[in-house]
Amino acid sequence: QFLTGRSRCPRCGKTIAGYDNIPLFSYLILKGRCRHCRQRISLRYPAIEAATALLFVSTYWVFASCTGPSPICAWRGILGPASLPFLLLVMALVVLVFIIDFEKQIIPDELSFLGFGATSALLLFGGDNIFLRLFSGILVSFFLLSVHLVTRGKGMGLGDVKFALFAGVFFGWPMGLIWLFTAFLTGAAVAIILILTGKAGRRDKIAFGPFLAIAFVIVAFWGDKILSAILL
Repeated sequence: QFLTGRSRCPRCGKTIAGYDNIPLFSYLILKGRCRHCRQRISLRYPAIEAATALLFVSTYWVFASCTGPSPICAWRGILGPASLPFLLLVMALVVLVFIIDFEKQIIPDELSFLGFGATSALLLFGGDNIFLRLFSGILVSFFLLSVHLVTRGKGMGLGDVKFALFAGVFFGWPMGLIWLFTAFLTGAAVAIILILTGKAGRRDKIAFGPFLAIAFVIVAFWGDKILSAILL
């Protein structure tokens, strides 16, 4: 329902028309209020829209000025200019994973399967070594599955495992491991800060999907630099 349902005002429940749902512009035109009930619209909506727009622009900028072996540039090498729409779709998918798992603590299977299916199909079309990328996807997802089984689902959800399969195929080897390492490092850093500031306890459950999404963006842009730093 989150993915397929119509947008509604969280205050009055009225369906939001398409012309009132234009990213950023509608918020400015409506002066931050619902057209029906006139209640204020949360700032998180334009903030998410602005962050997504910035992510899209940054993706295009890196794509258009490729000079190194970053994952974004690697995809340009596989599919050429046709890879840009795919990369923007992937970034939109990652934003959704971040938002949904942060709010609902679940990663919809539809998102992971869409990403995995589209990535695999384009790899076959582009002629890249899909088997090595599948190995990367299976490896990182198996690691998260092991964490899920050992902790009996408390340390990792199956949604994280399925998303890892897609991410591992997208990044390939060894960048898939760099992505997983970055996700754990980011998650650990945030968890320590939350515990030290008293905003979370050691037994509190913290969604891991947002850190997988954050790491995805970091590695997509700077994965080659992270790998070089590790190998030094």
